[in-house]
Amino acid sequence: MAHPVLRIGIMELRRRPGTQRDVHIATALPGLAVTSARVPDDAELVLDATLESVEGAAVTVTGTVQVPWTAECRRCLDDVGGVLDVEVREVFETHPTDDTYPIDGDEVDLEPVVRDAALLSLPLAPLCRPDCAGPVPEQLPVVVDGDEPAEPARDPRWAALDELRLDPD
Repeated sequence: MAHPVLRIGIMELRRRPGTQRDVHIATALPGLAVTSARVPDDAELVLDATLESVEGAAVTVTGTVQVPWTAECRRCLDDVGGVLDVEVREVFETHPTDDTYPIDGDEVDLEPVVRDAALLSLPLAPLCRPDCAGPVPEQLPVVVDGDEPAEPARDPRWAALDELRLDPD
């Protein structure tokens, strides 16, 4: 079901080609996530756009979508997040192609545009900072049997060195 806030009436736009209408919409769209990055379900996405009618019964949408996001750093697993500003430039047509969105009667549904912009802008492998070295071993010790830190396994190829005795003279 379409998000009602993102359905915009375009009857006046279609009557006069070249007519513009500015829209500002802030709404939550749950379920936006890729890999470990996601838009919190209760976070507001903000669309600032201009709809313009053009010859041929089409409507263009040009503007930006602000997308708040959270994720885990791919190296240290700390929480990371921010707000992305994503440009949108889309065309709505009565008979859409693979590259355009449909006009539904006298309305356009901007939800797919906002969802696509949000999902395509989310980072696939986020970092908390560019020089993140990963987890600090002292903070994440390896524990075996619940009590003691594990000794690293010795490489059997070095076993002969255990027999080596150096003469102190």
